[in-house]
Amino acid sequence: MDTSTTETRATETRAVVAEFVGTAMLVFFAVGSAVLAGDYINAVGISLAFGFTLLALAYAFGGISGCHVNPAVTLGVLLARRIDIRTAIEYWVAQLVGGIVGAAVLFLLAKQVPRLVTDDAFGSNGYGGRSPVGIGGGGAFLAEVLLTLLLVFVFLTVTREVVPAGVEPVPVGLAFAVVNLVGIPLTWASVNPARSLGPALFAGGGALSQLWLFLVAPMIGGVLAAGLHMLTHPGHPVAEGEREQVSGPRPHMPWGRRLGGRRPGAGGPEAGGPETKPPEAA
Repeated sequence: MDTSTTETRATETRAVVAEFVGTAMLVFFAVGSAVLAGDYINAVGISLAFGFTLLALAYAFGGISGCHVNPAVTLGVLLARRIDIRTAIEYWVAQLVGGIVGAAVLFLLAKQVPRLVTDDAFGSNGYGGRSPVGIGGGGAFLAEVLLTLLLVFVFLTVTREVVPAGVEPVPVGLAFAVVNLVGIPLTWASVNPARSLGPALFAGGGALSQLWLFLVAPMIGGVLAAGLHMLTHPGHPVAEGEREQVSGPRPHMPWGRRLGGRRPGAGGPEAGGPETKPPEAA
């Protein structure tokens, strides 16, 4: 096995691990804000916790995996032809398992809090009698589709081109906070099947019986977001060789970085650093 193949596989492994850890952290900290501190910070505080958590994770893992931490986002990126189906499947598995692990750790912590109720609750999503405003199943489905559409559309748009370092994840974090501000009173805001799966498994009861909606609706929202992005940002991917001739090496991941966190052009011969070849040319 040559060195380039070994390096590529190591990079792919790091990306999958980043999606697993990132999703686990999102569930533990963001859902944890609702489970452990919801009575103190209310819907606005919970929404900000979700947005800030995603923003922090984007800076931590964006240069490694793109920081999808959401199967609906990965589906949108796949349909936008930025990753292949194998990578998408690996991400989906890592995200779902990460969501379960994050919920498991949160459940262990929650059980140490006296009088904290987790049965049929535990930050899980719901409609009907499990919705703060009593929204029905049809309304909950529509809400989840539309809220996910916004989140995935913003993600696809701001990561379409290389943008100034340091600000790329901000619009996505803001969109995630807005989605939760609107969605928490309706369904407790899923927009992420991995975020819904873990808490529902430990909540049980109605959370499990209603889980299907929060697995299906966000994925439909991801599909619609990809379609809308193609309409508003038309153009097909340029062949790798042509893109490099026109505008330099193509960044492999969102947030304007290569796999491993290196920004295109940084540290190369023109910048006075050692020459670095892209993975496909290694």
